[in-house]
Amino acid sequence: MATEPRSRAIVCLTGFMGTGKSTVARLLARQIGWQHVDLDKRIVEFANQTIPEIFSKRGEAEFRQIEREQLARILGEATEQQKSRLVSLGGGTTAQPQTLALLRQAGAVLIWLHCPVDDLLKRIAHIPDRPLFRDAASFRKLYEERLPFYELAEYRVESNVEPLRVVEQILALGIFPKVVA
Repeated sequence: MATEPRSRAIVCLTGFMGTGKSTVARLLARQIGWQHVDLDKRIVEFANQTIPEIFSKRGEAEFRQIEREQLARILGEATEQQKSRLVSLGGGTTAQPQTLALLRQAGAVLIWLHCPVDDLLKRIAHIPDRPLFRDAASFRKLYEERLPFYELAEYRVESNVEPLRVVEQILALGIFPKVVA
């Protein structure tokens, strides 16, 4: 009897800037044997500019258009290759209705990496290349604006702990096939 091929799955990590999406996704992908795709890196490679450069030279609207196009490519590749993908999204990706619709159409599972805003401020206050980080007040305002979109995720995992602990929490959700060593 032939075994049925494992179905294609797309799992995306979402959350505010500084929650550890890229770091956690890299660690998780290694453990489960899935390909990790970092949406922000794809955008940088496509545009041949850093994200702060895109924001300053082209504006946020054009950045969001590029983001949507690159996400559509990632989702299309997963379908064509029939391979599961773990995607780390940008902090504002799911706050864009058209982009969220793309994820829903693809059947992507969203995992929200949640971290208290005060912890996030401590994590990113010293990082100079965050185009939407100006000061603590605007940071808190943007966090509050995006919160309802993060809450749409199927799962919420606390990310105010070490990245490997976050990976353990995600694995404990039971949504990934067991890896046989």
